[in-house]
This record gives sequence, C-alpha cells and structure tokens, in this order.
Amino acid sequence: MSSFPKRPELLSPAGDPEALFSAVTFGADAVYLGAKSFGMRASPANFSFEQLKQASDFCHSQGVNLYLACNIIPRHEDVEQLPDFFGCVKECNVDAVIVSDIGVLTTAKKIIPDVDIHISTQAGITNHLAANAFYDLGAKRVVLARELSLEEIKILRDKTNPNLEIEAFVHGSMCVSFSGRCLLSQYLLNRDPNRGACSQPCRWKYSLLEERRPGQYFDISEDTNGTYILNSKDLCMISHIDKLVAAGIDSLKIEGRAKSAYYSAVVTNVYRCAIDAFLRDPDNYKPEPYFLDELDKVSHRPYYPGFFFGPSDDAQEYPSAGYIRNWDIVATVNGYSDGMLSLLEKNRFSVGDEVEILAPGLPPYNLTIQRIITGDGDDISTANHPHMLVKIPCPCSFPVGSVVRVQN
Repeated sequence: MSSFPKRPELLSPAGDPEALFSAVTFGADAVYLGAKSFGMRASPANFSFEQLKQASDFCHSQGVNLYLACNIIPRHEDVEQLPDFFGCVKECNVDAVIVSDIGVLTTAKKIIPDVDIHISTQAGITNHLAANAFYDLGAKRVVLARELSLEEIKILRDKTNPNLEIEAFVHGSMCVSFSGRCLLSQYLLNRDPNRGACSQPCRWKYSLLEERRPGQYFDISEDTNGTYILNSKDLCMISHIDKLVAAGIDSLKIEGRAKSAYYSAVVTNVYRCAIDAFLRDPDNYKPEPYFLDELDKVSHRPYYPGFFFGPSDDAQEYPSAGYIRNWDIVATVNGYSDGMLSLLEKNRFSVGDEVEILAPGLPPYNLTIQRIITGDGDDISTANHPHMLVKIPCPCSFPVGSVVRVQN
C-alpha cells in the first residue's frame, strides 16, 4: 500500500454481559449487542435496559463503543412499541443503533437524534445508490450485504460519500439466505427468522421422498449418510486483512451474538493481533501461524472466505451440520500473587492436565497443572464446582479475564 492505511475498527459480538467483558478485554474497538426486543437474536440472554446502561458505562470507561441491534424486519405490532423502546434506549447512552427498516430509522432520528444510525446487513445493501440513499436519510454507517465481493465493495466505496462508514462481516456463521433474510424457519416451525427466532432448519439433514413410496427415503447425494444441502461453512478472512482494508472497509465485524464468551475472547484476540500486525507492516502482512490455530480452537464449521472473492463452489458443508469442538474453557484468570494464579472455574479440570492460558494480545501459554488449592487452603485433585475460586502454581502472571482451556 502506497500510504499508511486507516486503522479499521474491530467490532465484536456480545450476547450477554460475560461475552461483552471478554470482547472488551481481548481488544475490541466496539461491541454490538441486543436488548430484550427488536434484535435479530431472540435469546433470553440479551440485555435488559438496566444491563444495557451498565454495559455502556463499562465500554465507555474502556474507550470502547457500544452499538445496539434493532434490526428485525418489524410488523405493525412491533413498530407500535418503538416510541417506548427508543425512549428507554435514550437513557442508556449507546453510541449507535443498528436498524434495517426505514420506519425504524425515521423513528430513531426523532426520538434519539444524538445517537448514530447504522444500517443492518438485513437491509441488503449491494450498490452505491442504496448506500448513498441511506446516508441522505441520516445513516452514519452501512453494514454491507454479505454477498458482495471485494471488487464490488471497492466500487461502492468509490461512489459513496466519504463520510459514510462501511462495515462488513469478516468472520463467523453464514447461511443460505440473502444477508440473513430467510423464511425456512417461518414455513417449517412458524418461528420468524426475520424477527430473531430462527430455528436454523438450514442445518438439518434432508432426504427425498417420492409421493407413491411413503416411508422410503432417498439420499440427495451418493453418500449413504445423506447430505446437508443447505448447510453453509463459516466465514473466515483472517488471512486477508490487507485486502479488506484496501477495499475501503472501515469496520471489520465478527458474527456471533449467540455464541459463548470464550468464542468472543478467542476470535476477538486473533483479529486484534492480526489487525495490529497488519498496521505495523501493511505491505507485507501475513497471518501468524498461530492465528489460524487459534480459530480452530473455538466451536466452528469448516472455514471459507465467503463471497469476498466471488461465489464459491465450496461454500457448503455436506457431510454434517455439527460444529468442530476440540477445546473447552475450564477457567478464567481472577488474579495473581506470590507465584499463584487465581482462577474462577468454568468447567472441570484436574492436577496433571495440560492447559493453555490465553491472554489479550499474546499467543497461548502452555502449562501443566501441578496443584489445585481451594480458598480454604486445601489441596484438591480436581476442581469440579463451577464458579469456585481456586489457585494454581504459575511462573508468570496473566491479566484478569485471561482464558484457561484444555483440549478435549
């Protein structure tokens, strides 16, 4: 690159307060989350307004922005609740709301005029005319349709107002819909995926049934185990940070509001390290080998680069819809003193276990657990009570929030 590139924002998911803490601790520049309504993840772990205010205060104390997803495709009964909803949002001091509907946009501009507007990928923005139109309506940022290539993004960047920010998903789950708009779940289970209640029928195993042969199923492929014809691989662009920035993308977004705090920690850490490595030497960026190793240590499907290099004939994972899960979090670091690492247990671990400790901005550190000591000073062979505080010997300290994991 001929000139020093603009520093891209790293935007991480936060499905609950624990995931938010992990994302911030491991280097996110901004986080996005949902309230109890209007978000595309209808999960009970979303944030109440009280939690949203606390999350905002915490993020701002760390110099991190907070964006609230309000991006369902709403019906009449939804929009009638908008004034009260945005009235509560106004008290929470969020930095932006993410919307997909023009009516929601205009309502937000009236009730929370000082809050930035980001246009969700649900809006399906694939061209500069649409992007500029949303800018004219008051949007500060557009989250592009996931189906765009890098070349198409470059054209859009060149033909849009330079003050309009561009955001794109660079890592995480994909689906067979157009930028998240899908009706499979609605048809099969009456759970509206466009209002946050997707049951993911695209991950199910399908066979053919001929009407005159009831009960006789035919595999769609030659594999006798059947096939998952709608099951997308996961997006991963860790090897192409330089190309993403060169295309003019301002914010690199990690998918995963329905995923764990461990996922938020690991993936945020990898992309933080990758972005920082790119900025140190933009002309010679190559991912460190441990970047890809780290991304294999979270729950995921096989990776591919999405649509960034054009449509792919290798986008679907036909044999299985399951996740690859090779590592489990067992604890987080709670402190360090006198050669002892204090841990908050998450899952069972024992003396003799070989673990990895992941700290923000660093590759993993290997350690064999020699002792486990309770808060009462007793030695135990196994820690098997979640949320119990224990100590283990460790020759070096790690910051609070660092992750301890074991290979399963």
